[in-house]
Amino acid sequence: MSSLDTARHTLQTVFGFDDFRGGQADVVERVITGRSTAAIFATGAGKSLCYQLPALALPNLTLVVSPLLALMQDQLAFLERHGVAAASLDSTQDRDTSREIMDQARRGELKILMVSVERLKNERFRHFLQRIDISLLVIDEAHCISEWGHNFRPDYLKLPDYQREFGIPQALLLTATATPAVIADMREKFAIAESDVITTGFYRPNLELLVEPVPAAARTDRLIDWLGPQQQPGQEVPTIVYVTLQQTAETVAGALAARGFNVRAYHAGLDSDTRDAIQQGFMRGEIPCIVATIAFGMGIDKGDIRNVVHFDLPKSIENYSQEIGRAGRDGKPSRCLTLAGRDGLRVLENFVYGDTPEREGIRHVLTEIVAAGQTPERQWPVLLNTLSRESNVRLLPLKTLLVRLEMLGVIAPRFAFLAEYRLRYLEPPDALIARFDGERADFVRLIVDNVPVARTWGTVDFERLYQAGAAAEIDASRSRVITALEYFQEKGWLVLEGKRMTDVFEVIAPEIDIDALSEQLVGEGEAREAAEIGRLHAMVDLFESTTCLTYRLAAYFGDDIADESGRDSVQTAQSRSHATRGCGHCSVCHGLVAKLPPAPSLPPLTEEAFRRDAGPLIARHREQFGHSPGARRVAHFLCGLPMPLFTPLKARQLKAFGQYEHYPYPDIRAWAEASMTATIEPS
Repeated sequence: MSSLDTARHTLQTVFGFDDFRGGQADVVERVITGRSTAAIFATGAGKSLCYQLPALALPNLTLVVSPLLALMQDQLAFLERHGVAAASLDSTQDRDTSREIMDQARRGELKILMVSVERLKNERFRHFLQRIDISLLVIDEAHCISEWGHNFRPDYLKLPDYQREFGIPQALLLTATATPAVIADMREKFAIAESDVITTGFYRPNLELLVEPVPAAARTDRLIDWLGPQQQPGQEVPTIVYVTLQQTAETVAGALAARGFNVRAYHAGLDSDTRDAIQQGFMRGEIPCIVATIAFGMGIDKGDIRNVVHFDLPKSIENYSQEIGRAGRDGKPSRCLTLAGRDGLRVLENFVYGDTPEREGIRHVLTEIVAAGQTPERQWPVLLNTLSRESNVRLLPLKTLLVRLEMLGVIAPRFAFLAEYRLRYLEPPDALIARFDGERADFVRLIVDNVPVARTWGTVDFERLYQAGAAAEIDASRSRVITALEYFQEKGWLVLEGKRMTDVFEVIAPEIDIDALSEQLVGEGEAREAAEIGRLHAMVDLFESTTCLTYRLAAYFGDDIADESGRDSVQTAQSRSHATRGCGHCSVCHGLVAKLPPAPSLPPLTEEAFRRDAGPLIARHREQFGHSPGARRVAHFLCGLPMPLFTPLKARQLKAFGQYEHYPYPDIRAWAEASMTATIEPS
C-alpha cells in the first residue's frame, strides 16, 4: 500500500471523510514523504487537514505555530472529537496545566502541539523544545512571514531560524491569502521547491459578490432593508456584518436590534468571556446575526453562513478575501455584500499613518544601539514594552523597526530570556539538597544559599549565583541554573515562575551615523505608508471595477480563472458591455458597475477649533514633559491614533481624542503645523 493509500485509509477511519478535497492529497503526500511544502488554499478549503493527517503518520511531534487562540481552540476541538492526541499552550492556562502538557510531549503522548509564535521567544519553552524530537513545523497564516503580506508580523521572520535551531526536518506553510510575491517570499525563506507549492485557486462559484454604493447616512437603513427578509423570527439566516470601529459595531447592532433582529455586537473592547459567549451563540445558531470588527471570524468553522456584509470598507483586498471566505463553506449559494462609500477610506488611511514611527523615536532606538555598541560585549538587552514607552514607538512598528535593523546588518538577535525568575519550594530545601551527591549536591546547595526566600517566594539573581559559583569553582552559569530549576519543577520539588521577556541583540555596526540612518528609516517608513495607501486604493478600484469582480479578485492572487475551461457562466446582455468574460454571479456580471459615493463634507478646520480641541493636550504635554508636542503627536491625538506616551498623558480622557478620525490625517497634521506656529493656550 502506498503512503497516500495509507493516508486515505486514515482519512476515512480516523477523520470520517470519504476522500480528499482539492489539493489536500498533493500536500499530504509531500509532507508524509518528508518534503517541505506550502499549501495556498482558499478560506474553508481544508488547510488544517493537511497537517492533522500527516501528524499521525510522522514519528515525532508536529509543532503548529498559529497566530490566534481561537484558531487553536477550534482545531483542538475537532482533533479531540476524532481521538487525536493534541494540545495547545497559551497564556490562559495555569502553570500546572502547562506543565502537564509539556510532560505529555516529553513522554511522546502528544502528536500535535499548538503554540503562538511569541512563545518561541520564551527561554524556558526553548529549553523544552531542545529536549524533544519534532518531525514537522507547521506555520498557520504563513503569509505573516512576508513583508509584502497584508499583516506582516516581525516575529514570523524568525521561524526559519527556529526550524534550524530545533533540528526540525521539514516545514508546512498554510495560508489562504498569498499573492504571487508573498508566495515567492515564503518559498525563499523555507527553501521550498516551486513544485511543492500547492494552490487550489481562489474561485468560489457559490459566492455572489455584490457591491452597492450607499452614502454613509443611508447605510444603516439600507442594511435593515436588505437583511430584513432574511431575519424573520424562526427563519434567520446566519450573517456576519463587518465594520471598522468598535463604536460602529455597537451603533449598527443597536439599530438592527431596535427593528427586532436577534443580533449582537462583537469587538475587542468586550471582555473575553462576553466575546466567547457571543461566538459560541453564533456557532450554535442562537445568535443568527453578528455585527463585528475584524476581531471576529478567524478560526470560525461554520459551514452555513449565508451572508457576509461589509458595512464599512475592508482593510485590504486580502482582508476582504478572508472575510467573504467565511460565507458558504458548505458549498451552498451565499451572498457577500459591500455597502460601499469613500467615507470609511479616511479612517483606514489614518490607521496606516498611525503605524509610522516618529523620527525622534527612531533616533532614540539608534542612540541606545550605539551606546550598547561601546560596551565590551556589544550586547543590547531590550525589554520591548520599556523601549516602546521610552521611544514612543508602538510595539508592532517597533518590532518591524528592529527587524529592519537586523536586515541592514546593524544588530543581530542572539537570544531571549525572562528577566526575572522566582521560585517557591514545595519541599524543604535541605531535602532537595539531600537528593544529590558530590558536585551536584554542592551546586544545589549553592542555589539554595544564594536565592533568599522572603516568606514563600525567592527571586533568582543569576549574577549573584554566577559569582558565588566562580568563588567555589562550581559551574553556576545561567543555562545550567535554569536547566536545574526546570528539572526541579518537573519533579514537583518547587514552583518556578518567570516574567519580563528580554531580547538580547548583538550590535554588529556600533559606528552608525545616527542622523543618516534615521533619515533613511524615516524615508522607508514614508514609502511603506505610500504603498499601504496604494493597497487601499487598489481595493477601491476592485469595488469600482468595470470587469467581473470574481475574476479580478482571483487574478490578484495569481489565479487566472478566465483561462480555465468550465468556469465561465452565461452573462446578461448588460454585463457584456462591461466585461468580455465573467463569473455570472457578481454585481458587474449583473450589469451593475459601482461608483462609490464620496465622503461627506466636514466642518472647516479653524484656529478656534484647534485651540479648543488641541489646547488641553498641548498644555498637559508641556506640564509633564517641559515642552510642546510636535504637530505629528497632536495630529495622532486628534485622529485618535494611539501612541505610547498618550498613556502617561492620559490623553484618551481628554474630550477631543479621536474627534477628527474622519478627517484625512495629512490635513490634520498640516492644520496642526500651521496652527502651532503661534503659542496656543488652552481655553
